[in-house]
Amino acid sequence: MRTLLLHFRSTDYGTTYQKLNEKVGAKTILSYLYVSPNNKRKIMLLTDPEVENSLLISTDEGATYQKYRLSFYVLSLLFHPQQEDWILAYSHDQKCQPLILSSSHPLILSSSQPLIISSSHPLIISSSQPLIISSSHPPILSSKMGVDKEAGLIHLETSVSDTQALYITCKLQNCSEGNKGKPFPGYIDPNSLVVQDEYVFVQVTTGGRTIYYVSSQRDVFTPMKLPKYTLPKDLHVISTDEKRVVAAVQEWNQNDTFNLYVSESGGVYYTLALENVMSSMGPEGNVMIDLYEVAGIKGMFLANKKQESQVKTYITYNKGRDWRLLQAPHVDLRGNSIHCMLPYCSLHLHLHVSANPYTSGNIASKESAPGIIMASGSIGAELSSSNVSMYITSDAGNTWRQIFDEEYSVLYLDQGGALVAIRHTPLPIRHLWLSFDEGRLWNKYSFTSSPLFVDGVLGEPGEETLIMTIFGHVSHRSEWQLVKIDFRSIFNRRCTDGDYQTWHLQNQGETCLMGVKRIYRKLKSVARCVMGKTHSVTVISEPCDCTESDFECYRKVVSNNCTGGVVDLYTARRQPCPRQAPRGLHLVTSDATLTATVNSNVTFMVFLEEGSGSRTTIMLDFGNGNTISYSNISTVEDGIRHVYRSVGIYRVAATARNDLGAETVLLYLHVTCPLEHIHLSAPFVAVKSKEVNLTAVLWPSQVGTVTYIWWLGNNSEPVITLDGSVAFTFSREGINVVTVQVSAGNIILQDRKTIAVHEYFKSHLLAFSSNLDEHNPDVAEWRLDVSRVIRNSMVQATGQDREQLLVTVLPGLPTTAEFFLLPDKQVTEGKPKKTTQHLDELSEMVLGALNQNLVQFTFRPGVQITVYAAHLSAVPLVDTSEKHSGSAMLMLLSGVVLGLAVFVIYKFKSVLPLQPFPMPLHPLCPYNPTPEPPSNLTPNSTPNPPPPASPFPLPSRSSAPEGFTLCVIVILSSRKIPGLSIYAQMQNEKEQEMIQSPVGPAVDATVAVATAAVAPAAVTAAAILPVQPQQQKQKQPRPPRELVVTTSSLEPLDTAHKAHSIGECGECGLKLEDTTRSGSTVGSRSRSS
Repeated sequence: MRTLLLHFRSTDYGTTYQKLNEKVGAKTILSYLYVSPNNKRKIMLLTDPEVENSLLISTDEGATYQKYRLSFYVLSLLFHPQQEDWILAYSHDQKCQPLILSSSHPLILSSSQPLIISSSHPLIISSSQPLIISSSHPPILSSKMGVDKEAGLIHLETSVSDTQALYITCKLQNCSEGNKGKPFPGYIDPNSLVVQDEYVFVQVTTGGRTIYYVSSQRDVFTPMKLPKYTLPKDLHVISTDEKRVVAAVQEWNQNDTFNLYVSESGGVYYTLALENVMSSMGPEGNVMIDLYEVAGIKGMFLANKKQESQVKTYITYNKGRDWRLLQAPHVDLRGNSIHCMLPYCSLHLHLHVSANPYTSGNIASKESAPGIIMASGSIGAELSSSNVSMYITSDAGNTWRQIFDEEYSVLYLDQGGALVAIRHTPLPIRHLWLSFDEGRLWNKYSFTSSPLFVDGVLGEPGEETLIMTIFGHVSHRSEWQLVKIDFRSIFNRRCTDGDYQTWHLQNQGETCLMGVKRIYRKLKSVARCVMGKTHSVTVISEPCDCTESDFECYRKVVSNNCTGGVVDLYTARRQPCPRQAPRGLHLVTSDATLTATVNSNVTFMVFLEEGSGSRTTIMLDFGNGNTISYSNISTVEDGIRHVYRSVGIYRVAATARNDLGAETVLLYLHVTCPLEHIHLSAPFVAVKSKEVNLTAVLWPSQVGTVTYIWWLGNNSEPVITLDGSVAFTFSREGINVVTVQVSAGNIILQDRKTIAVHEYFKSHLLAFSSNLDEHNPDVAEWRLDVSRVIRNSMVQATGQDREQLLVTVLPGLPTTAEFFLLPDKQVTEGKPKKTTQHLDELSEMVLGALNQNLVQFTFRPGVQITVYAAHLSAVPLVDTSEKHSGSAMLMLLSGVVLGLAVFVIYKFKSVLPLQPFPMPLHPLCPYNPTPEPPSNLTPNSTPNPPPPASPFPLPSRSSAPEGFTLCVIVILSSRKIPGLSIYAQMQNEKEQEMIQSPVGPAVDATVAVATAAVAPAAVTAAAILPVQPQQQKQKQPRPPRELVVTTSSLEPLDTAHKAHSIGECGECGLKLEDTTRSGSTVGSRSRSS
């Protein structure tokens, strides 16, 4: 349902109204009305875009209109503060169009592309960068004549992210990327840009500490110098008039109060003016400070200060140089004496100003009525919210009078010549009060016959006339009622010179305030006449001799106009500034972070607080062997860019130097590569109370600074390490979940594994018919599903209890698996010997079913899979029987003879130099521990020399003797690889077999290089291995898996279950195979070496 908005126009102060909808067309539906702030005669109306998308413009106060069609939907219009023909329109789709109104072209759309804009506030930004605009400040900060170099310049804060923004300037007519200025180098905090008069303020938060910068006269930005150990956590600019900044600062030990500071003309150095000024939160979440600047009298402020848990009101006449309490009235409203003695008792005022233009706040003063202040407050030791009354002063706060014993809304009429008071109450009213003598006498008037709920009061057109409009409603369900009140009939003449008197501004008898005596021309309190619109306040100023009170911190208070006296004693003498050594050097990145991504631009910003900038050189060492120098610090205002090609932590050093000294500042930059994938390597089954190695494998392997967070077992607190592996002992049997989170830069990835913990178990490897490999995608989810199917098939074939059998499919191809047998504790009673016997019986039963091909399952219709017991160890070098097998000894002897033959042939041939096999890393994220080549050379840059040639050149194939082929076997590791363990089999007696850990100590695999230069025939003969007789009776499994040497790093993940080919020589036919899978064991897996 659409709400129809009706707009009315009155030209006789609200006596009669005419409907605007009839002037623009009967079918035209109006949505919004705008009045130009620079020309009250210019009015604009927006139509409902769903019916007619048009803009109507009137230049004669709404008497006539011209209609213009719009090609885009306008959400709102915004007027330029000075240029009445400049308007900014923005719409729901966040596209912004500048509109230019002129006499020759009534409506001209900008020829530039639509600008991307935030829906929260219509700020102009570049059309090429879709940035979001901050929304808590005035939408357009326009240029100031005499300060900004270009007319029509606007100041904008564009948001880059939730924590970063940019301060840019551009001309409204052309705000493209190439025409934008960047007065402040680097990023600023969002919602921190303030442009007031000749000052610009921004703030930058780095490392949890905020630095506030100020620019005066659009000059360079300088950190604001507050007293030492101030440590502000919030700062608000209160005033910037008369070439001085008044700032409210909340310090580290304050919660609901602020300290007031005042600056010198440059806005850089600050002096404490008043401590512990009260603050509160406004209705929109903004901070409201109990500080009120009195209108009409420069340098006069009122503030509520918290003092020993009590809130008291203080007043100053010299911009915070001196403060005092307010003297309470001597009598109350009924003439009774008030006994209130300073400093124990005083008058305290509520200082909140209303944000609603149609209602008055707790306090009011006007430029046209100097010295008259009306406010609500209380009398006593502190400010109270109960027993609130209305008070007025007509001599600028020296004496006060009580005028009402309840809260009233007070308005000024006829330039302050008349005061109107309306009771502030939620109840309906029908009376108001009027005073012509600065609140000394009040007359009661009725403005309506029936009581009205008052919503607001509007002066037409302001305090210059004697006509006002009260609007409200008779009941909560009724429409608004407008009541026009014309006070002109009360006055019968205009004011003459005889109706005025002189009034001297003073502070408890002291007439020299801010270095001058000020004499005002005011209306006499007994005169009942109309001052009219032409009245202006007349002030006569006479300078005073300077005294100590006119100075602060050995400088004259800003805007103080005293002369003579002690001015020579306190006035600073101009002296030539001595040359200074560099001091206060700052080095930051443009985004105020200490991290960067490899192969991306990093912009370093260099600031110098003190020192001769034009004669100070800057040298920046990027920490990777590259340096760059500048002869003048002003040449690096836009920053210094550099690209890092390798992951690492770089020590970046900036040095400022002149002939008087030098200063160096360091920055440690973490250059990272995005982490893409992690994998947790962990055993499927672990033994209770025995240490287990857990390893997190990263891809790419080098990503920079990494933190590992381990959630082990049922522990509620994580273990945080900088190493990618940990050792952990599970103290209880059952299913345990291990989770590792890897934090690299702003990326956090995690992997999780489930580990079954038991005190005793027996394991064996499984193989499958080759047709299963055709359907193996080698993903974790597939392996988990097939493991369940295999387990169910083995339970059905053997009749074993499901809880005593665990199965896991191992990664890689060909497809293999491992099953684990768990003892029945009711049968074994927890005794080792019974457990051993029980597990042997279970193992024989399961292996018998496997050897008879009884374990099968249907993978899909037509695909039948047979499960075998894997026999990968054809020549066990560790005998499992008490009597040595003759065939085993024969094979061992054959192997030794073959090895000696190879060694003899090798010794009589020429020795060939070898080079260790390199391990390449992620192609996009190289790790280069040596200095990089220069990325941006300058005349002052010094590149690194090229790395020396390797002393081990890789030989060419032609250098080998004829008829022989070189085979290189490399084991790539120089440290312990957790998760890769070699397990030994205990054979002597049954008790010794009941060891509790499947994980033996990891072996340090040092870099080894083996060579074999043999004839092809000899290699072929060596590759033929006999098979044990009992394996020949079974169905022959497929050939054992070949582990091919890859150039990636050794992954600990599940590699304890993989068959790795340590080396391969394609031409000579020799393939060295990892035959580490063997028969069953108790308590630990048996592995052949």
